[in-house]
Amino acid sequence: MTTATMTASDMKVTIGPTKLLINNEWVSAASGKTFDTINPATGEVITSLAEADRADVDKAVKAARAAFEPTSKWRKMSGTRRGALLHKLADLIEQNAEGLARLETLDNGKPFNDSLKADVPLTVACYRYYAGWADKIHGKTIPVNGPYFCYTRHEPVGVCGQIIPWNFPMLMQAWKLGPALACGCTVILKPAEQTPLTALRVGELIVEAGFPPGVVNILPGYGPTAGAAIANHLEIDKVAFTGSTEVGKLVMEAAAKSNLKRVTLELGGKSPNIVFADADLDAAIEGAHFALFFNQGQCCCAGSRLFVEERCYDEFVARSVERAKKRKVGDPFSSGVEQGPQVDQEQFNKVMSYIEAGKKEGAKLAVGGNRVGNRGYFIEPTVFADVKDDMKIAQEEIFGPVMSIIKFKDLNDVIERANRTIYGLAAAVWTRDISKAHAIANGVRAGTVWVNCYDVFDAAAPFGGYKMSGIGRELGEYGLANYTEVKTVTVKL
Repeated sequence: MTTATMTASDMKVTIGPTKLLINNEWVSAASGKTFDTINPATGEVITSLAEADRADVDKAVKAARAAFEPTSKWRKMSGTRRGALLHKLADLIEQNAEGLARLETLDNGKPFNDSLKADVPLTVACYRYYAGWADKIHGKTIPVNGPYFCYTRHEPVGVCGQIIPWNFPMLMQAWKLGPALACGCTVILKPAEQTPLTALRVGELIVEAGFPPGVVNILPGYGPTAGAAIANHLEIDKVAFTGSTEVGKLVMEAAAKSNLKRVTLELGGKSPNIVFADADLDAAIEGAHFALFFNQGQCCCAGSRLFVEERCYDEFVARSVERAKKRKVGDPFSSGVEQGPQVDQEQFNKVMSYIEAGKKEGAKLAVGGNRVGNRGYFIEPTVFADVKDDMKIAQEEIFGPVMSIIKFKDLNDVIERANRTIYGLAAAVWTRDISKAHAIANGVRAGTVWVNCYDVFDAAAPFGGYKMSGIGRELGEYGLANYTEVKTVTVKL
């Protein structure tokens, strides 16, 4: 254990494991390689970690395969006992909430208040939700013709590879592990190379909770090496990936070329957030601000195409600009800070390039657009007005604090334009007219539609995308289907 120096002098963070978790043991990478994880608020190295590669994936798969054998302790364990282990893990996370929140903020850059008040409680809730499902995963009896007794079994799909992103590291770990463990699968999990620290600390708590060796293996490393080894491994039965659409295509291709492993993907988005003139504008302005700028704009479901009805467009733009000006950007450990840095230099450069593209293509830069400070990866809250549908900032996922406000005329116009995208992850509508609300909810092709709210998540509510925003659903009862195979048994009577 080491203690890292924080940007806020009153905050100290204990760094946990920096090795790979394989078969409940902390081990160095087979190659001996390490890599650095960076504090995005300062650009300084936090610590070095073991870098997993194909040899380490092979070793972890062997452990996970042994833990999945029919005679193993894990496979013979009842659903009730699996649920108890998940509850124990949730308890341990809750008991270590402040330390985990500090670690998340250190590694990711999100405000400490968000880590403590949102990420940790949602993580705990996800594990508790799936703990409740663990002894309720079962098939059905089916009346069939003839003297036969027919029933189905829902059996765990097997050894699962799970690749999680850097924007919500701890929560996305829970979204993946919760249903997989409830169903009785074993896991090789690769955290994002930018944000591995909370994944490893939770791994420590998984061991402490009493999960048998080999059930959960955690391998920090890079996508083209460790991630690719997971996607194309012949002994992995299912892969789950959250990240960009471009990488999602590579994961799916690798899965198809190897062993046709099951695939679920939660990918990019360019979500329409639609505001009608009859909406409560105070709520809509604050809701749209949150929908875009929360988590530094690093949300796959961010309301990044903000459609505003022409009758209230000018007022909405002016008030949104004023709200953006008031947004406090800075040290994520400081009180009152709403926005921390982007996760790394690469993401900072990407966002700044989109801001330049918006200016070049003729969108009106109403506020922001500049770097904040001279170290770390901070960007001003940025608002573009007079954005056209075909502009780059209206078509491509920016994943940063850049709001694009687009004018529309009426209901039919905005539904058609909202669907004019390769993505379909989320959408929202702000209106007092229930007919308009349902028309948007029914007409927009997206996996989630929020009405007079945004970013409302619950472990019981499924989440996933249409079109190039992904395959399958996470969370809720729907999330369990990703981790089971259905077996039919027919018995002659």
